[in-house]
Amino acid sequence: MTFETPSGVQVHALKDVSFTLKKGELLSVLGPSGCGKTTLLNIIAGFLNPTGGSISLAEEEITGPGVERGMVFQQGALFEWLTVSKNVDFGLRMKKVPKDERAALVEKWLDIVGLQGFGDTPTYQLSGGMQQRVALARCLINDPDLILMDEPLGALDALTREKMQSLVLDIWNETGKTIMIITHSVEEALLLGERLFVMAPRPGRLFKEYELPFAKQGIGADLREIKQLKEFGEVREEILTMIWNMEEEIMGKGA
Repeated sequence: MTFETPSGVQVHALKDVSFTLKKGELLSVLGPSGCGKTTLLNIIAGFLNPTGGSISLAEEEITGPGVERGMVFQQGALFEWLTVSKNVDFGLRMKKVPKDERAALVEKWLDIVGLQGFGDTPTYQLSGGMQQRVALARCLINDPDLILMDEPLGALDALTREKMQSLVLDIWNETGKTIMIITHSVEEALLLGERLFVMAPRPGRLFKEYELPFAKQGIGADLREIKQLKEFGEVREEILTMIWNMEEEIMGKGA
Protein backbone atom coordinates (compact mmCIF):
# COMPACT_ATOMS: atom_id res chain seq x y z
CA MET A 1 0.00 0.00 0.00
CA THR A 2 1.52 3.29 -1.15
CA PHE A 3 0.26 6.74 -0.22
CA GLU A 4 1.29 10.04 -1.75
CA THR A 5 1.80 13.06 0.50
CA PRO A 6 0.58 16.54 -0.54
CA SER A 7 4.17 17.35 -1.52
CA GLY A 8 4.25 14.35 -3.87
CA VAL A 9 6.42 12.05 -1.72
CA GLN A 10 5.60 8.32 -1.99
CA VAL A 11 5.11 6.62 1.39
CA HIS A 12 5.22 2.82 1.50
CA ALA A 13 2.69 2.06 4.21
CA LEU A 14 2.89 -1.68 3.48
CA LYS A 15 5.30 -3.67 1.34
CA ASP A 16 5.47 -7.41 0.55
CA VAL A 17 2.92 -8.32 3.24
CA SER A 18 1.70 -11.84 2.57
CA PHE A 19 0.05 -14.34 4.90
CA THR A 20 -2.81 -16.82 5.16
CA LEU A 21 -5.27 -16.63 8.03
CA LYS A 22 -6.74 -20.02 8.84
CA LYS A 23 -10.42 -20.52 9.63
CA GLY A 24 -11.02 -20.31 13.38
CA GLU A 25 -7.64 -18.71 14.07
CA LEU A 26 -7.02 -15.93 16.59
CA LEU A 27 -4.35 -13.57 15.24
CA SER A 28 -2.93 -10.54 17.01
CA VAL A 29 -0.86 -7.87 15.26
CA LEU A 30 1.56 -5.65 17.11
CA GLY A 31 4.15 -3.03 16.20
CA PRO A 32 5.29 0.56 16.71
CA SER A 33 3.20 3.49 15.55
CA GLY A 34 3.37 3.98 11.81
CA CYS A 35 4.08 0.35 10.92
CA GLY A 36 0.82 -0.04 8.98
CA LYS A 37 -1.23 -2.19 11.38
CA THR A 38 -4.47 -0.26 10.95
CA THR A 39 -3.86 0.20 7.22
CA LEU A 40 -3.60 -3.58 6.89
CA LEU A 41 -6.82 -4.07 8.86
CA ASN A 42 -8.64 -1.45 6.75
CA ILE A 43 -7.57 -3.23 3.56
CA ILE A 44 -8.94 -6.53 4.88
CA ALA A 45 -12.14 -4.75 5.93
CA GLY A 46 -12.47 -3.37 2.40
CA PHE A 47 -12.22 0.29 3.45
CA LEU A 48 -9.02 0.68 1.40
CA ASN A 49 -7.93 -0.94 -1.85
CA PRO A 50 -4.24 -1.93 -1.95
CA THR A 51 -2.10 -0.26 -4.59
CA GLY A 52 -0.45 -3.60 -5.35
CA GLY A 53 -1.30 -7.25 -4.90
CA SER A 54 -4.66 -8.63 -3.84
CA ILE A 55 -6.51 -10.00 -0.82
CA SER A 56 -9.22 -12.61 -0.69
CA LEU A 57 -11.53 -14.32 1.77
CA ALA A 58 -12.59 -17.89 0.98
CA GLU A 59 -11.15 -17.45 -2.54
CA GLU A 60 -13.31 -14.36 -3.21
CA GLU A 61 -11.30 -11.20 -3.81
CA ILE A 62 -12.05 -8.39 -1.37
CA THR A 63 -12.86 -5.15 -3.20
CA GLY A 64 -14.98 -3.38 -0.58
CA PRO A 65 -16.81 -3.84 2.74
CA GLY A 66 -18.95 -6.96 3.11
CA VAL A 67 -21.23 -8.62 5.64
CA GLU A 68 -18.88 -11.59 5.91
CA ARG A 69 -16.42 -9.30 7.73
CA GLY A 70 -17.37 -7.64 11.02
CA MET A 71 -15.48 -4.69 12.49
CA VAL A 72 -15.06 -3.63 16.11
CA PHE A 73 -13.43 -0.22 16.52
CA GLN A 74 -11.51 1.31 19.44
CA GLN A 75 -14.49 3.53 20.12
CA GLY A 76 -17.67 1.51 19.74
CA ALA A 77 -18.97 3.61 16.80
CA LEU A 78 -22.43 3.09 18.26
CA PHE A 79 -25.62 5.08 17.76
CA GLU A 80 -25.63 6.50 21.28
CA TRP A 81 -29.16 7.89 21.03
CA LEU A 82 -30.54 4.38 20.40
CA THR A 83 -31.12 1.67 22.98
CA VAL A 84 -28.71 -1.23 23.40
CA SER A 85 -31.09 -3.57 21.55
CA LYS A 86 -31.54 -1.17 18.64
CA ASN A 87 -27.77 -0.90 18.29
CA VAL A 88 -27.25 -4.65 18.43
CA ASP A 89 -29.94 -5.52 15.89
CA PHE A 90 -29.11 -2.68 13.48
CA GLY A 91 -27.58 -4.98 10.86
CA LEU A 92 -30.46 -7.41 11.11
CA ARG A 93 -32.96 -4.59 10.59
CA MET A 94 -31.06 -3.50 7.49
CA LYS A 95 -31.38 -7.08 6.20
CA LYS A 96 -35.10 -7.04 7.08
CA VAL A 97 -34.86 -10.04 9.43
CA PRO A 98 -38.30 -10.66 11.05
CA LYS A 99 -38.88 -8.89 14.38
CA ASP A 100 -39.31 -12.05 16.49
CA GLU A 101 -36.13 -13.57 15.10
CA ARG A 102 -34.23 -10.34 15.76
CA ALA A 103 -35.48 -10.18 19.34
CA ALA A 104 -34.39 -13.77 20.05
CA LEU A 105 -30.93 -13.16 18.61
CA VAL A 106 -30.52 -9.91 20.56
CA GLU A 107 -31.35 -11.70 23.83
CA LYS A 108 -28.89 -14.47 22.96
CA TRP A 109 -25.98 -12.13 22.29
CA LEU A 110 -26.70 -9.76 25.16
CA ASP A 111 -26.57 -12.81 27.40
CA ILE A 112 -23.25 -13.96 25.89
CA VAL A 113 -21.57 -10.56 26.36
CA GLY A 114 -22.97 -10.09 29.87
CA LEU A 115 -25.56 -7.39 29.19
CA GLN A 116 -28.69 -9.24 30.25
CA GLY A 117 -31.47 -6.80 31.12
CA PHE A 118 -29.84 -3.81 29.41
CA GLY A 119 -31.68 -4.08 26.09
CA ASP A 120 -33.90 -1.05 26.70
CA THR A 121 -31.12 1.11 28.17
CA PRO A 122 -30.04 4.15 26.13
CA THR A 123 -26.51 3.43 24.97
CA TYR A 124 -25.14 6.78 26.14
CA GLN A 125 -25.88 5.78 29.73
CA LEU A 126 -23.43 2.85 29.60
CA SER A 127 -19.79 2.83 30.70
CA GLY A 128 -17.02 2.49 28.11
CA GLY A 129 -16.59 -1.20 28.85
CA MET A 130 -20.30 -1.88 28.51
CA GLN A 131 -20.41 0.04 25.23
CA GLN A 132 -17.63 -2.18 23.87
CA ARG A 133 -19.72 -5.21 24.86
CA VAL A 134 -22.56 -3.72 22.79
CA ALA A 135 -20.15 -3.26 19.88
CA LEU A 136 -19.08 -6.90 20.15
CA ALA A 137 -22.68 -8.12 20.24
CA ARG A 138 -23.58 -5.91 17.26
CA CYS A 139 -20.73 -7.44 15.27
CA LEU A 140 -21.36 -11.05 16.28
CA ILE A 141 -25.14 -11.05 15.77
CA ASN A 142 -24.54 -10.70 12.03
CA ASP A 143 -22.55 -13.97 12.05
CA PRO A 144 -19.49 -12.75 10.10
CA ASP A 145 -16.87 -15.23 8.92
CA LEU A 146 -14.09 -12.89 10.04
CA ILE A 147 -14.05 -10.48 12.98
CA LEU A 148 -11.63 -7.54 12.72
CA MET A 149 -10.76 -5.60 15.87
CA ASP A 150 -8.86 -2.30 15.79
CA GLU A 151 -7.58 -1.51 19.30
CA PRO A 152 -11.02 -2.49 20.69
CA LEU A 153 -9.94 -2.37 24.34
CA GLY A 154 -7.42 0.48 24.19
CA ALA A 155 -9.64 3.11 25.84
CA LEU A 156 -10.65 0.95 28.82
CA ASP A 157 -9.29 0.99 32.36
CA ALA A 158 -7.00 -1.91 33.34
CA LEU A 159 -9.58 -4.02 35.20
CA THR A 160 -12.30 -3.62 32.55
CA ARG A 161 -9.74 -4.35 29.83
CA GLU A 162 -8.77 -7.62 31.49
CA LYS A 163 -12.43 -8.66 31.78
CA MET A 164 -12.96 -7.85 28.10
CA GLN A 165 -9.87 -9.84 27.13
CA SER A 166 -11.38 -12.85 28.89
CA LEU A 167 -14.66 -12.22 27.07
CA VAL A 168 -12.92 -12.15 23.68
CA LEU A 169 -11.22 -15.48 24.47
CA ASP A 170 -14.53 -17.00 25.60
CA ILE A 171 -16.32 -15.85 22.44
CA TRP A 172 -13.50 -17.19 20.25
CA ASN A 173 -13.64 -20.51 22.07
CA GLU A 174 -17.44 -20.81 21.99
CA THR A 175 -18.08 -19.62 18.43
CA GLY A 176 -14.96 -20.81 16.57
CA LYS A 177 -14.86 -17.44 14.78
CA THR A 178 -11.77 -16.25 12.95
CA ILE A 179 -10.52 -13.11 14.74
CA MET A 180 -7.79 -10.61 13.89
CA ILE A 181 -6.98 -8.03 16.53
CA ILE A 182 -4.71 -4.98 16.28
CA THR A 183 -3.23 -3.75 19.55
CA HIS A 184 -0.43 -1.56 20.92
CA SER A 185 -0.22 -3.64 24.11
CA VAL A 186 2.39 -6.40 24.08
CA GLU A 187 0.65 -8.23 26.93
CA GLU A 188 -2.69 -8.08 25.13
CA ALA A 189 -1.15 -9.35 21.90
CA LEU A 190 0.33 -12.30 23.78
CA LEU A 191 -2.94 -13.07 25.56
CA LEU A 192 -5.19 -12.72 22.50
CA GLY A 193 -3.07 -14.28 19.78
CA GLU A 194 -2.51 -17.97 19.23
CA ARG A 195 -0.51 -16.50 16.35
CA LEU A 196 1.16 -13.09 16.66
CA PHE A 197 2.72 -10.86 14.02
CA VAL A 198 5.21 -8.16 14.98
CA MET A 199 5.27 -5.52 12.26
CA ALA A 200 8.14 -3.16 11.44
CA PRO A 201 7.86 0.30 9.80
CA ARG A 202 9.39 2.05 6.82
CA PRO A 203 8.02 0.25 4.93
CA GLY A 204 5.35 -1.56 6.95
CA ARG A 205 6.10 -5.29 6.84
CA LEU A 206 5.79 -8.49 8.80
CA PHE A 207 8.97 -8.64 10.91
CA LYS A 208 8.49 -11.71 13.09
CA GLU A 209 5.83 -14.34 13.67
CA TYR A 210 5.10 -16.25 16.87
CA GLU A 211 2.98 -19.34 17.57
CA LEU A 212 1.79 -18.98 21.17
CA PRO A 213 -0.02 -21.15 23.76
CA PHE A 214 -1.35 -18.36 25.99
CA ALA A 215 -4.72 -17.72 24.29
CA LYS A 216 -5.81 -21.33 24.74
CA GLN A 217 -4.38 -21.42 28.26
CA GLY A 218 -6.34 -18.26 29.10
CA ILE A 219 -9.78 -19.65 28.26
CA GLY A 220 -11.69 -19.81 31.54
CA ALA A 221 -8.52 -19.01 33.48
CA ASP A 222 -7.27 -16.06 35.51
CA LEU A 223 -5.32 -13.98 32.98
CA ARG A 224 -3.12 -12.58 35.73
CA GLU A 225 -1.84 -16.09 36.35
CA ILE A 226 -1.07 -16.50 32.64
CA LYS A 227 0.93 -13.25 32.71
CA GLN A 228 3.06 -14.61 35.55
CA LEU A 229 4.20 -17.66 33.57
CA LYS A 230 7.95 -17.75 32.92
CA GLU A 231 7.49 -18.30 29.19
CA PHE A 232 5.03 -15.39 28.96
CA GLY A 233 7.55 -13.06 30.60
CA GLU A 234 10.36 -14.18 28.32
CA VAL A 235 8.39 -13.61 25.11
CA ARG A 236 7.04 -10.30 26.42
CA GLU A 237 10.57 -9.00 27.12
CA GLU A 238 11.83 -10.21 23.74
CA ILE A 239 9.06 -8.38 21.88
CA LEU A 240 9.34 -5.24 24.03
CA THR A 241 13.05 -5.06 23.23
CA MET A 242 12.32 -5.62 19.54
CA ILE A 243 9.77 -2.79 19.42
CA TRP A 244 11.93 -0.50 21.57
CA ASN A 245 14.78 -0.92 19.08
CA MET A 246 12.42 -0.12 16.19
CA GLU A 247 11.25 3.04 17.97
CA GLU A 248 14.86 4.08 18.61
CA GLU A 249 15.66 3.62 14.93
CA ILE A 250 12.62 5.64 13.88
CA MET A 251 13.71 8.49 16.16
CA GLY A 252 17.24 8.37 14.78
CA LYS A 253 18.84 7.15 18.00
CA GLY A 254 19.60 3.64 16.86
CA ALA A 255 22.01 2.21 14.32
